Formats: sequence, C-alpha cells, structure tokens
Amino acid sequence: MPQFFLKPKFDFISARWTFLTISIVIILAGIVTLAIRGPNYSIDFRGGLDIHLRFEKPITEGEVRSALSPLDLGVAEVKRVHALGEPDEILIRIKQSEVSSDLITRIESTLAEAFLDNPFDVRNVDAVGPKVGRELRRQAIISALVALVLLMIYISWRFEFKFAVGSVVALLHDVLITLGFFAFFNYEISLQVVAAFLTLIGYSLNDTIVVYDRIRENMNKLRTKSLAEIVNDSINQTLARTVITSVTLFVVVLVLFLFAGQVVRGFAFAMLIGVITGTYSSIFVAAPVVLEWAQRTAVKGKKKRR
Repeated sequence: MPQFFLKPKFDFISARWTFLTISIVIILAGIVTLAIRGPNYSIDFRGGLDIHLRFEKPITEGEVRSALSPLDLGVAEVKRVHALGEPDEILIRIKQSEVSSDLITRIESTLAEAFLDNPFDVRNVDAVGPKVGRELRRQAIISALVALVLLMIYISWRFEFKFAVGSVVALLHDVLITLGFFAFFNYEISLQVVAAFLTLIGYSLNDTIVVYDRIRENMNKLRTKSLAEIVNDSINQTLARTVITSVTLFVVVLVLFLFAGQVVRGFAFAMLIGVITGTYSSIFVAAPVVLEWAQRTAVKGKKKRR
C-alpha cells in the first residue's frame, strides 16, 4: 500500500466548502440540462416499442428510415447503437399507444424486402404499454423514497438524528449527480438504472457508516480534541479502506461498462459515476453535514443559556 495511505494527514474539513461548491455546481448544471432536454426515459417508463437489429453489412440510419416510411409509424426514431468490440446495431424506437405483434412482423418483413442483399438479425424486441410505463415510473420513485426513509430511521436509531440527516443528504447528492451525468451524456433511464441507483444507495451508505462509526468511537476516545479534528482524523483513519474498496469496485464496473454490451450499459454507467460520488460524499458531504449540525446546535445552545 502506498505510504500516504498508511497514516494520511489530509485536511479534508478545511476544504469541505470548496468541494461542496463543486457538487452544487454539478447538481445545478444537471437540473438545468434535465429541464431543457427532459428525462430520457427508456421504454420501461414511457411505453412503446424498441427493436434492435444487427445487419451483416454497414447501413445508415437514413436507409432504414426510408425503408420504413411506407408503414406510417408515427413518432419513430432510428439511430445507431455503439458497443465496444461489437458491430453496430440499429435501434428502431416507436412511440405508440398500442403495440401489437402484427406491427413487429410488418416492420421485419418490410426491412427484409428492402434489404434483400443485407440480411439482419433481430437482437432484441421490447414492447411496453404506456399505462404500464407510468405505473413502473411511479413504483420506482416510491421505492427510492421508502428506501431513504427507512435508512434515515435506521441510522437515527444506531447513531443520532444528525448522522441520519448527513447520510440522507449524501445519498441525495449521489443520486442527483448521477442523474446529472445521465442528462449530460443523454443516457436512458431504465429499470436497470433504477436498480443501479438503489444499489448505489446501499454502497454509499455502507461507506458512510464506516466513517460514522469511527467518528463515534473517536468522540469517546479523543475528548481533548475539537469535533472538527475528530471528524478529520476519522476520515483519514478510514481512508485506506475506502479507497481500496472503491478502486476495486470501480475496475470491475469499468470492465462491465466497456465489454458487457448495450443491454447493461446504463446500469454500468450509473455504477461508475455512483462509486466515485459515493466515496466522495462520505468524505466531503456526510461527515461535514454532521459537523455543521453539531456546531450550529452548540452555538444555539450557548445563546439560549445566555
């Protein structure tokens, strides 16, 4: 292990406002981007039809679009999907209130007739009704909110309420920044991505609890030090474990993102951003929130006594 991880002496607390400002800027930029573009929901949440095709020979989106024009598909989108180490695929996305097997058959037969010298494989077909999409979106939001409330109750019971507030602020920070990067790169928000968000909540919380546990332990041992010094020492003492765990997970998720294909790309991208933000928030968000809460409470207590 590098020497600076054995007994680190970084002054994280003094730099907390700088890093919190960076986080706020990224979050605001993500919110503005989402407001301008709108969420890029996958078929899971918006309903409609997605067909992934892989042609034997290179083909352009315009050629596929022209071949489908006689079908009058309404709001339809044709785009190329890139996957590292694999041939490109063509994604046909149709937003219709009702999707039937007959429509899928007509699309496939029309393309087969239009490109007799360029056969294709149907890689994947997803069809979801709009009512089902709305219901899945509602359930995803409820699941995330219930998870946050239960976690807040658990941390309040295990530690103190101010620790619970710090952890929830850190989790919201992680989710908002990850959503921001989805908006920047226009990645789809699917059920897999929601699963990644819930996974990140658990990962980030685990990292935060490790720091919290060390803070509570040091508060009992280092009574001569100020709370700011105790928090800073606790972060440094858990830094090696945090970095090793995060780097290990990051490498695994990076390989998944690069080579696992289009199906899990959104999940892997959310995990990549989340691993970084989860580690970052444990140091620069969760612990500083606890410190600020305690310091402000102490100041208010002194004013009341006066």
